[in-house]
This record gives sequence, C-alpha cells and structure tokens, in this order.
Amino acid sequence: MDRATIYLIDEDGKRNDRAAHFLAGLAFDVKTLGNLLELISRGSAVEEPGVSVVSLLDLTADRTDHLRRVKKAFPEMSMIGIFRPEDYDAGITLLRNGLIEQIAVPDNWGSLYSAVNAEIIKKKLCHENAAYGQHLKRLRLERSKNSRKALELEEIYTATLENLMAAMDLRDVETFGHSITVAKYCQALAQLVGIRDPAELDNIRKGALLHDIGKIAIPDAILKKPTLLSAAEWQKIKLHPVLGYGLIKEIKMVKEVGNVILYHHERYDGSGYPKGLKKEAIPLEARMFAVADALDAITSHRPYRKERDFKTAGKEIRAGRGSQFDPVVVDAFCSVGLEQWQKIRYETTKIMPAMETYSKLLNKSPE
Repeated sequence: MDRATIYLIDEDGKRNDRAAHFLAGLAFDVKTLGNLLELISRGSAVEEPGVSVVSLLDLTADRTDHLRRVKKAFPEMSMIGIFRPEDYDAGITLLRNGLIEQIAVPDNWGSLYSAVNAEIIKKKLCHENAAYGQHLKRLRLERSKNSRKALELEEIYTATLENLMAAMDLRDVETFGHSITVAKYCQALAQLVGIRDPAELDNIRKGALLHDIGKIAIPDAILKKPTLLSAAEWQKIKLHPVLGYGLIKEIKMVKEVGNVILYHHERYDGSGYPKGLKKEAIPLEARMFAVADALDAITSHRPYRKERDFKTAGKEIRAGRGSQFDPVVVDAFCSVGLEQWQKIRYETTKIMPAMETYSKLLNKSPE
C-alpha cells in the first residue's frame, strides 16, 4: 500500500473534483465515480484493500442498499461517509450497522484527510501485523532451529506496535504525546515502588505506550464527538481495553503489557471497568498507570478545559488515595518533588510545537 487508491463517489462533479484535487496533492491515487453502482459495476477491476469516500448528503433507502452491496462485493473496502453535521444521527446508524467506517464533513479538508489517513494507516498496519503473526506462529514450531530469526521478528513486532500507537495519537493532535508521556511516568513510578528488572521496566513502558491501542476500532465520529456521548456511544468507548487486549494477545503476550492494556481503567475501589477489580486484584502495573494517566490528563490541555498545574494535579492524586488510586503508588508518587514530574513531561513533549503547526495545516479552510 505504498500509494493508496481512493475512490471518490459523488453525483456533484464539482465537489468531487475539489476533493480529488486535494487528495491527489497528498500523493493518493484518486479515482472519481458518480455513484455507488459504478463502483459495483467495476467488479474485479476495483483495487482492494482501498478506501471509498461517498457523499451521503441525501441518504435514501436505495443508497443504503447500495452500501450493503458494496460491502458484500468488496469486504476489505473502507467506506467514509460524507454527512452534514446536522445529519450525523444517520451517519452513526450506518457506523453501528457496519456499513461505513468513518464520517467526514463536506468540503472540510482536515476532516477528510483525518478520516482517509486513519483508514490507510489502520489497513497497512493490520495487514503487516497479520503477516508478521503468521510468520511468528511458524517460527514457534521451529524455535530450536530458528531462535535468531524469531528474535528479529519479535523486534519487528515491537516497532510495528509502537508505530500503531503513534498513529492512534495522530488521530487527535489534542492528545498527541499522551502515550509517550504516560509511559515515562509509569517507568518512573515503577522504579519508585522498587522494580529494578530492566525487562520488566521496559514491558511496563510498552504497556503504557500501547494502552489505548483498542481505540483504533472506535470510529472518529464517536472518539472525536464534540458533544456529550450517548449511553450507547459511551458503552462502545468502554470496550477499548478489551479490544486492545484482543489485538495484541497473539502478537506480544507479555504479562505486563497485557495487564496495562486490559486493566488501565480499573479503580482501586472497584468502580472501574472492564471487570470492576478491587485493590491488589488489579495488577500493580495497571495501578501505577492509573496515577500516571491522571497526572498527564490533569496537566494537559483538552478541548473542553484548560490544563492545570502540577500542584493541582498533586492535590487531586492525593485526594484519590485509597479510592481511585492505590495508596502505595500514591505514596511513591509523593516521595519525589513535583519538579521531577514536570521535568519528565518537558523532556517528552519537546516536539509539540511542530504538531500544533500540523494541526493548523489540517484544519485550514478550503479556498
């Protein structure tokens, strides 16, 4: 997938041409069509896996039926639906029914690029991981003869998974750098509670880095929704620890990595998810992650609130001792000055100005 094929499907030829001009300028191979039936009629000539961007500004029963036919004819094709914001309810319905994978806004290039790029990255990395997975299974059967090759393949897996999480962070520049920062905080906390084994420390770092990998299965329409989530949407968000655990369990089933991914939203008092574990039933690495995650969340800017200082973060973490957080981990956090945590954050977020520039370019209004 060095040069992805994008099918633009819109009865409005001028709007199609504008989108084609934009995507072609980003090195995509673009093909324009007037309607979904034209895509179906191409049959085996359609390149898969590909991405289709289809205008659904006037959604009819026929067009919904055509989407089903496309999904049946091209099972690996990703569908991005173009909807006006006031019609997002119809888009959410199609997302839930598995007929489209993403939602974008007409003539909004940042929205279009984000949706297309997320699907391209997801396809590429999932295909790479599937291929590596098959290789790794065969190597396990011949471990005695291929130990060196297996080690090299494990290293490829590590790099692939780290790239996958970087891609996830890029879906939302507001939280870019979150995974890297939390991973550093986790390593520091692990050392403060007495963990010294380099391999264990590195596995905790990897688990923290990949904690939100399951969100790759959550559509942008839900993940980036600017208003409050519905109960059904919130339940879908809460699936991401289990989805992430399922994604990596056959690839890199290291205990600490899996524990962070699966249990990073558990709370010390048992009110978390997905299993409602309490106290020491929650793996230590996940209990450490909870404090690290809270520290980064409190001191980072979010669209719905401004960042707060480290003094405020320290107070909130201490207030959660014994309820949200493990008292042992909170005491370890408090055993060093707040300036140490500020230093870690500064050293791991030096590239943020460049990402802010990237964000402005993506959200630039079309001429």
